[in-house]
Amino acid sequence: MSEHHDPDAVNHEPGSPGNDVRGNDVHEGGPAESGARRTAELAQRLSAVRRRILDAAAQRPEDRSHGGELPSLVVVTKFFPAQDVLRLRELGVRAVGENKDQEAGPKAAEVAEELALREPSVTPPVWHFVGQLQSNKAKHVVRYASWVHSVDRPSLVTALGKAVRNHRDAVAAGDAAPGPCATRDLTCLVQVDVDPHAAEQGGRGGAHPDAVAELADAIAGTEGLSLGGVMTVAPRGARPEEAFERLWEISQRLQRRHPDARAVSAGMSGDLEAAVGAGATHVRIGSDVLGARPAVR
Repeated sequence: MSEHHDPDAVNHEPGSPGNDVRGNDVHEGGPAESGARRTAELAQRLSAVRRRILDAAAQRPEDRSHGGELPSLVVVTKFFPAQDVLRLRELGVRAVGENKDQEAGPKAAEVAEELALREPSVTPPVWHFVGQLQSNKAKHVVRYASWVHSVDRPSLVTALGKAVRNHRDAVAAGDAAPGPCATRDLTCLVQVDVDPHAAEQGGRGGAHPDAVAELADAIAGTEGLSLGGVMTVAPRGARPEEAFERLWEISQRLQRRHPDARAVSAGMSGDLEAAVGAGATHVRIGSDVLGARPAVR
């Protein structure tokens, strides 16, 4: 058990849109050409998002600049294939996010298998679970995720801690392949509901601000878990600046109690600038990098 902040810095490595994801030469026509077009599209979108992050970071107040460190970009790949994750990695993305375990688990396994075939020394991306999580899914998430952004209740803290410990026991017995939590604690963020009207009209998930301290204490006191900080989703129809300002204030109070819990996960495609301006250390971007999500069948 520990308090931990290890943001995955925005990586600005150039991409290679002239090659497909496996590094093969692109020939005109066929899957290779299609793959090259997709890589080029992702490179263009990714560059635009990185520029937005840089521009927003340049406008931050001094007390929210985190010593000049750029916010970490977590690209949310929900509904997009493993091949896009591999392309993003070639373009320098090191942190990817997923909302649903039933999609994330197989995708993470496919990415790891493909990378192992290409170059065994290449490490897979860091997986961030950012969606609402049922306690009975905790045992699956700890097999691939390094971060869980959506811890919102004590029962989930208990389930995640138990899942990490069981995973480590299974790895030690040779009954499971080691996930990231086999050797390091699972970084957990307290998801906070910053909508003052949530009780009347239903919020977007998260613990009440008054419950954050107790929940954070539970994470910090649980073997196998590390308290990273806080996360929120801006309420629908509200000014995101106000929501993120509330999250920043909650984060500051939390850090007085847990000084290493410095992560502030806030901001998506539509409110990235507001989040960065309010002091976000992590932004979760999906459609502005990957494009419109494919239709779910």
